[in-house]
Amino acid sequence: MERVRTTELAAHVGERVAMHGWLHRLRRLGGINFLALRDGWGIAQAVIDDPEELAKVAPLHDESVLALEGLVTAEPQAPGGYELRDTRVRVLVPAEEPPPFELNKRVLKPSLDVFLEHAPIGLRHPQKRAIFRLGAGIVHAFRSYLRSQGFTEIQSPKLVEAATEGGANVFPVDYLGRTAYLAQSPQFYKQIMVGVFERVFEVGPVFRAEPHNTARHINEYVSLDVEMGFIHDHHTVMGLLTEVIRAIIQHLAESHREELALLDAHLPSVPEIIPSVYFPDALEMISQATGRDVRGEPDLAPEDERWLGAWAEAEHGSDWVFVTGFPLAKRPFYTHPDPGDPTYSNSFDLLFRGTELVTGGQRLHRYGDYVAALESRGIDPTPFASYLEVFRHGMPPHGGFAIGLERFLMQLLGLGNIREATLFPRDLTRLSP
Repeated sequence: MERVRTTELAAHVGERVAMHGWLHRLRRLGGINFLALRDGWGIAQAVIDDPEELAKVAPLHDESVLALEGLVTAEPQAPGGYELRDTRVRVLVPAEEPPPFELNKRVLKPSLDVFLEHAPIGLRHPQKRAIFRLGAGIVHAFRSYLRSQGFTEIQSPKLVEAATEGGANVFPVDYLGRTAYLAQSPQFYKQIMVGVFERVFEVGPVFRAEPHNTARHINEYVSLDVEMGFIHDHHTVMGLLTEVIRAIIQHLAESHREELALLDAHLPSVPEIIPSVYFPDALEMISQATGRDVRGEPDLAPEDERWLGAWAEAEHGSDWVFVTGFPLAKRPFYTHPDPGDPTYSNSFDLLFRGTELVTGGQRLHRYGDYVAALESRGIDPTPFASYLEVFRHGMPPHGGFAIGLERFLMQLLGLGNIREATLFPRDLTRLSP
């Protein structure tokens, strides 16, 4: 008998089917017993009225693995509106002990730390699973839209010779007697590949050795990176990013209704043109509105991002706002200066609901400009020789951006901590599970 999923019962009313999954809950109500079976897609109800069948499951712990066979019947009060009757049970793998916390509650009760200690089990909870299915949906839509626009997916090394973003916030690795580093981003490689494909993207892990202990930072995360050639300036990149975000939100709305409903998530609309504010103007606005004089600051503090998010919502009805023209000195050495004022850069951040989600901009594309940029910052060009070589051989104006997947999920779902949007977080203290 062919196995059916919990979400496919409607197509089999009146038929006997086989189902496989985990014992989510057994409710004993007098002479009628209801078994909730959870598989990788949902939960289905089976009626157990035969004492012999009940005897098979009554002593089992939750999360035991079962195979059921039964008659599919419409039942409005059952999960999904259908249930199995005349059910036969086969125990495939009995659980050896109860789960560390109750997985059959609508909302999990343990603290975040306790949950993370037992994440291999806790992630089975339908709401937790929904978070990461939405994450998979984001990645799917990201890939699909970019492929439709002529982009090629690449996979770059995660062991590198030098820090991508500069600074000391890198993880050193013993590489056969030499010191290598875990890549902070695929930046150098995606720029190099613009010279091959013109348009490239990558989905992969990046590593930041930053001693943060905040609700919005982790030390390893998934980065959705894009780089494209033959741009006019960073506004070209912002236009592409807007369309990528729009495609992602549309895909989630069309293909992930169940997960969104389970998490009570509200998708944002994406304006035709996302509002934008120039960095010095943003500091002026914040200073005047709040009484905190932030003029001359080199970057936005989290409270500044929140203020700008509230401003975009109030003035433009937008959950999104671009901030452009950050000080060049605070951006990586490969960032293109603003031709009108080289103190500032052709770069941007995209804030989503008051938190930075995306960083991007235009890159330098002439070899002499790279030499000058490295020299001005006192950076030894030797470790970057293979990267710099490409600029000796003709590179077009180009730029790109990177979206942090876990932070996107955190903001999208209104989670209180980025670790809730990370399968197995790596932070100041956690290297397991």
